[in-house]
Amino acid sequence: MLKKSVFILFGSLLIALGINLFIIPNHLLDGGIIGIGLIAKYTLGLKPGLTIIVLSLPIYLFAWKYDRPYFYNGLHGLLISSFFIDLFHPLSHIFSNPILISSIGGGILIGIGISFMLATKSSAGGTDLLALMISKTTAINVGILIFIIDVIVIFLGWLLIPNAHIFYSGIMIVVVGITTSVATSITKPNS
Repeated sequence: MLKKSVFILFGSLLIALGINLFIIPNHLLDGGIIGIGLIAKYTLGLKPGLTIIVLSLPIYLFAWKYDRPYFYNGLHGLLISSFFIDLFHPLSHIFSNPILISSIGGGILIGIGISFMLATKSSAGGTDLLALMISKTTAINVGILIFIIDVIVIFLGWLLIPNAHIFYSGIMIVVVGITTSVATSITKPNS
């Protein structure tokens, strides 16, 4: 239980730092529910962490009905990571790294953070949990599933946000996908 809590906490911190130190200062987009939360921030000024919680609710209700262990494990990750994303938001105003470094650095931090959470059958948002549940039933690598969802969200961001850096956002989600795939293939989720 202590190991699981440490993994969720550490993964949440990495995700929140990746978003606030690299993604938001350069107006990049992530994929999945986090990406939709960023789209809501850029277009409507909403808090991304709170938006992630609200948008993840239907997926968590699905997990409640069909896979309760994922629901219970995932709920902690969702709440903690969303809290840290909004708590660390002031960091996004401190400095801005060059956009390519931000794409790669943010992708690595987020990918490692997601991998720590997936190792405990947790997630930072609904699409990670959805990908984990689909992976369990289809044997498709969870990183590949997350990548596909991320591409869809990036395309949506491209349509809605004219000043978003889609090319660099694409680089970032590729880095997230590769990092998550490698890390989850090395460390399979615990039973």
